[in-house]
Amino acid sequence: MCGRYVIINKLEVYEKRFNATAVSTTTILPNFNIAAGVKAPIITNMESDKIVFYQFGLTPFWAKKPMYLINARAEGDHNKEDNPNYSGATGIISKPSFRKPIRSQRCLVLADFFIEGPTKEKLDKPFLVYLKDRRPFAMAGIWDEWANPETGEIVKSFSIITTTANSLLQKIPHHRSPVILAEHDEKTWLQSKDLAEICSLLKPYDASLMNAYPIDKAIKSPKNNSIDLLQPVGDSLVQDLEMVVRKELVLRGMGEGKKSVPRTLFD
Repeated sequence: MCGRYVIINKLEVYEKRFNATAVSTTTILPNFNIAAGVKAPIITNMESDKIVFYQFGLTPFWAKKPMYLINARAEGDHNKEDNPNYSGATGIISKPSFRKPIRSQRCLVLADFFIEGPTKEKLDKPFLVYLKDRRPFAMAGIWDEWANPETGEIVKSFSIITTTANSLLQKIPHHRSPVILAEHDEKTWLQSKDLAEICSLLKPYDASLMNAYPIDKAIKSPKNNSIDLLQPVGDSLVQDLEMVVRKELVLRGMGEGKKSVPRTLFD
């Protein structure tokens, strides 16, 4: 699953990257610990030139009460064992909560990082996952509108679509991964009317372009929201060039024999 993710920049950065204008500026960014129920920036297929703030955790239009569905499985009811080599049907197209949104209510979920924990320990042992080739990026999402039967309030909300875990997520080890869209596929995700083409995008991101490192388990509480939560408390799962170079600079700067965990992504 993908239950937590991070927006680390000011709104202007996302406007420039996605060539879209924010409709509302009342929501404060950055947000270092986006959890269910929080309003977060997305771009919908209805207005691809606008950034809007919807509630993370989808409630289908037909629901009698809030549901907060933060994730939608690409496989639907298939692949219940979460086999990373699964290549069968994308059952999301027939799930009652998602079959309408996947066809006509898709969105880009804007993010800089996401957070996952081992399948068993979950956020008691969290990892911050990032892309080595770009930031920010977009995850594939679906949205819906729900009218509260008691108050009449219209709630606009979204889910992040998940797929099988790539080799990096398996190292955590975690059984799922959000669908991260290649930049050239973002327009297709929003605009295509071809269901087969849409479903073809629901695949794991290239693990060689990703990395992750452990962070403080204080991230588990949605009340905690500070950039300090994102600092590494251990080594990366894969030693990449940027980490090696910056760590070397830190070690040399502090003197031989001293060690320091590099503030790689946030300096």
